[in-house]
Amino acid sequence: MTDNDSSKTGDKGKDDPKTVTIIINTREQTVEKNKEISFEEVVSLAYAGNPPTGPQLEFTVMYRRGEGNKDGSLVAGQTVKVKEGMVFSVSATDRS
Repeated sequence: MTDNDSSKTGDKGKDDPKTVTIIINTREQTVEKNKEISFEEVVSLAYAGNPPTGPQLEFTVMYRRGEGNKDGSLVAGQTVKVKEGMVFSVSATDRS
């Protein structure tokens, strides 16, 4: 065993005890462990900080593999505690 074993896989959340890796729209994101992530933060991460805008635009945020292996959804203003491997799906829809 060497002192640098944790450096073999890069910046994955599982290598740093203070972070976890979550998946948002098929892309890995590293966030603080035990963090409550908000609807707004998930949307921002899904669109690399530049979500689409428009007067009729709404976002849907669904998640799975949450705390207690639960699935659910978030609406504006809500938060959920993140855990390693949690998966989020974010979609934008136009209310018409």
